[in-house]
Amino acid sequence: MLTGITRPRLLLRTARLGTLDYARARDLRRILRVPVTPKPGADCLAQLIELEEIHNARRLRPLHEVGSPWRAARHIEVLIALLAEAQLLTASLRPRP
Repeated sequence: MLTGITRPRLLLRTARLGTLDYARARDLRRILRVPVTPKPGADCLAQLIELEEIHNARRLRPLHEVGSPWRAARHIEVLIALLAEAQLLTASLRPRP
């Protein structure tokens, strides 16, 4: 699912760098706005994908439209979590030697 996502290079580069400082327990609750850190897995990843799509739609929306504004920092936070959770899921699916 993630291979088809195309975003500006600067957003993705920033998010990749941000994964180095990603702390799941601290960041994921804040990003998803939930009281308890969700379990890693496909459901968590699906929530992040949906949230990222909302932020991307705001980014692409014409400036004259009324509604929640696009916030680059918030979008990058979501992308960081999305990339980090995808890496976590991928690592858990790999067979161990």
